[in-house]
Amino acid sequence: MLSQSLIEDVLHEALSTGGDFSEVFVEDRFNHLLTLQGGKLESSVSGRDFGVGIRVFKGEQSVYAYTNDSSKEGLLKAAHNAAQGIKGKSQQTILPLVKETAPPMHPYMLLPREVEKRRKIDVMKKASNIATNYHSTIEQVKIRLMDQEQHVLIANSEGTYVEDKRVYNRLAILAVAARNNQMEQGFYGPGALQGFEFIEGLDLEHYAGEAARIAVTMLDAEPCPSGKFPVIIDNEFGGVIFHEACGHGLEATAVAKNQSVFANRIGEKVASDLVTYIDDGTIQNEWGSINIDDEGEKVRKNVLIENGILKGYLIDKLGARRMGMNSTGSGRRESYRFAPTSRMTNTFIAPGTSTPEDIIANTENGIYAKYMGGGQVDPASGDYNFAVMEAYRVENGKLTTPLRGATLIGNGAKTLQLVDMVGNNLAHGAGMCGSASGSIPVNVGQPMLRVSEMTVGGQKGDE
Repeated sequence: MLSQSLIEDVLHEALSTGGDFSEVFVEDRFNHLLTLQGGKLESSVSGRDFGVGIRVFKGEQSVYAYTNDSSKEGLLKAAHNAAQGIKGKSQQTILPLVKETAPPMHPYMLLPREVEKRRKIDVMKKASNIATNYHSTIEQVKIRLMDQEQHVLIANSEGTYVEDKRVYNRLAILAVAARNNQMEQGFYGPGALQGFEFIEGLDLEHYAGEAARIAVTMLDAEPCPSGKFPVIIDNEFGGVIFHEACGHGLEATAVAKNQSVFANRIGEKVASDLVTYIDDGTIQNEWGSINIDDEGEKVRKNVLIENGILKGYLIDKLGARRMGMNSTGSGRRESYRFAPTSRMTNTFIAPGTSTPEDIIANTENGIYAKYMGGGQVDPASGDYNFAVMEAYRVENGKLTTPLRGATLIGNGAKTLQLVDMVGNNLAHGAGMCGSASGSIPVNVGQPMLRVSEMTVGGQKGDE
């Protein structure tokens, strides 16, 4: 992507004013987004983005610059500009760069750029037809197919010099049902760090059918009661609550600044004994997986909470300096335009021993959140509120009335303590996570679990 000699020159220039670490991140990315609405192709957008990010450290100080001018003059200018943020005298040399390629843990067969557009549209039309024909109340179906091929090269003054290739594919299905001036929607968006074979291998009857079923079911839903209830949260994307309310609080971005309720609490009990919380970017072909992070570190499995005890954090290179700890291979960024920071990959609650049937049967009066929607969280406090896309009343151990307008309100740290049943049906859901270093692919996951008490915001008071 760039010659080794040029990269060495850039690293040296970045250290010219006294920095003690320099880094070059090179990215060459191909994107393609297809949108189908009403069974017809609405848009097709392709693009290529190339650029270089240059970072300098001095102690806990960090300066970042980026450019899409890959000429020697352009890169040295960007490195010089970054170096100007550091005051001192150059005393550093770079270690010899030894080139390596990240070991491929996530195989792919069909590169998106080599697949004909018609072949992609055929899959999208099939999904659209399945959702449209699900029920007469389905009024609109929108399908989006995103694929991305990203090549990165990461080199730094500590001798790192590694390349990686990442291939992403994701299908997003949105169905809208309408009746008597009421509209409801359902969504499903499976994705993987894999080639187009992932898209062609999807069970479209399941994914498109579920998106439509959610929308149709919610047309007959009753307003959700408000109050405090035991809440059963289903597997897969149900893990978004713990991703937002707890996962971000375990990132060095917050912990190093003491802006997290989990700061300085390693070894303490922070959750129910039933909760083991893991971030693992090595799971083969999962949407949030990677071979190496965006600082050139090998990705790994990080156990954050084990049987309720806080074991560790997600740490990038700058966070490692600030915290006096080692990197956990958690430095990620959206693109060369962003400096990396500590981020999640595939973050999930490990499976327990209860069956989903047991969890429901042991709940007398509660709320079942089958599919979660969007939400908000305060990373410093862990306070959150999340909309539920599909919910049901649980009465005498059985699912009864579908509910609309449900919102789960609480505090992440407290919610962890109140988990009293954990199922054996772990599953993951694909999503995009936004933070200081941009928007990146992540998985959230969990088995079905029950929280003994949560505040539920609804459209009517409890009966």
